[in-house]
Amino acid sequence: MCHTDIHFAANDFGDTEYPVVPGHEIIGRVTSTGDDVTQFKKGDIVGVGCMVDSCRECHACEQGLEQYCLNGMVLTYNGHDLHDGSKTYGGYSESVTVSERFVVRVPEKLDTAAAAPLLCAGITTYSPLQHYGVKAGHKVGVVGMGGLGHMGIKFARAMGAEVTVFTRSENKVSEATKQGAHHVVVSTDDEQMADIAGKLDYVLDTVPVPHDINPYLNALTYDGIHIIVGLLQEAEPPIQGSNLIFNRRVLAGSLIGGLPETQEMLDFCADNDISCDIEILDIHNINDAFERVKKSDVKYRFVIDMESLKQ
Repeated sequence: MCHTDIHFAANDFGDTEYPVVPGHEIIGRVTSTGDDVTQFKKGDIVGVGCMVDSCRECHACEQGLEQYCLNGMVLTYNGHDLHDGSKTYGGYSESVTVSERFVVRVPEKLDTAAAAPLLCAGITTYSPLQHYGVKAGHKVGVVGMGGLGHMGIKFARAMGAEVTVFTRSENKVSEATKQGAHHVVVSTDDEQMADIAGKLDYVLDTVPVPHDINPYLNALTYDGIHIIVGLLQEAEPPIQGSNLIFNRRVLAGSLIGGLPETQEMLDFCADNDISCDIEILDIHNINDAFERVKKSDVKYRFVIDMESLKQ
């Protein structure tokens, strides 16, 4: 369960078409294949992420960047099939049918439940770190300790970076350290923020609600990059140009990843023993789970056991 599921269910983005069946972190077993399928067979454990199609012909698609399809990707749910115009329904369904190009293979080493959130929370944090070249010796800050943030910590650390977590709460210091952070900065503490100024190469910002970006920009060294992956509608207060100009800093954004990179991410997780921290959810308790997610009362992703549908 992704927080986006709750937004679409409540029409928070203003474009939900009801009925809507959420779910875009899907892992299951292939039950059947079409005659032209060559990459998968019945019985394979596979995954489906946030999109199920694209134009496949534009420059972005040709580079395996289907999430940036110049003609628009087809969302796993609340989208429209490019062939017959029918609505797409997501992973809360009993089954889904997807083109093999938009299916990834789940390595046997990964626990299927803990791997499911990798198809959104995982690739959303892996992609920008990989794209911007995070490697050993770099210093990476992670803003937020939720479903995205805890994955950002794990990926940055596995890439060899020194990881600093920013949190507004003293209560999350020990949890951030447990997740692998080398340092924790309480962002409401002016002295701690002053101490980190100019020291980071990257900041991965996973917070999806309006917040002041300027202090985190100030934490970057020259040529540092602040990457927004939380769906931030606006900064509050506005960004100060001097925080970018005087140190040639970059403010960037990133959206999930294409299919080749998603497969690469799953393989990276298998090689580095990375998975998402989860709670298993009986789908009959979905409404209670929605409320808990709104309160950030989950560490860090609910995963629905679809077997509960049969009970």
